[in-house]
Amino acid sequence: MRSSKGFTLIELLIVVVIIGILAAIAIPKFGATKDKAYVAAMKSDLRNLVTAEESYFSDNVSYTTTFTPTVWSPTAGVAVTIAVGTQGWAATANHTALNPAKPCYIIGGGNTTANNLATVEGEVKCTP
Repeated sequence: MRSSKGFTLIELLIVVVIIGILAAIAIPKFGATKDKAYVAAMKSDLRNLVTAEESYFSDNVSYTTTFTPTVWSPTAGVAVTIAVGTQGWAATANHTALNPAKPCYIIGGGNTTANNLATVEGEVKCTP
């Protein structure tokens, strides 16, 4: 009688199949996590923009659409568009890595008519 130690081919194939199933479940979850991180970066940039705009307003009694990088700049990959009106300002943020795009919006300085999503001053709203 022979005594053999080790795994059979069937046992190894079952382990490989189980690992494959677990990977198929986990990989899409990581993609959603990256998207959440991109949205968080956009929200953070817009909240920081509120501080920069109000600081600029206290010095110049007006709002601006441009800042020097030492005052405020968006995170890498985030594009922020600022619109200044007669009553406050509005900003839109998009991340280049999000496809399809999920822009976030914010209003400030008394602006209440910028878009349908952002209706409360200083509150960031993103498309679902």
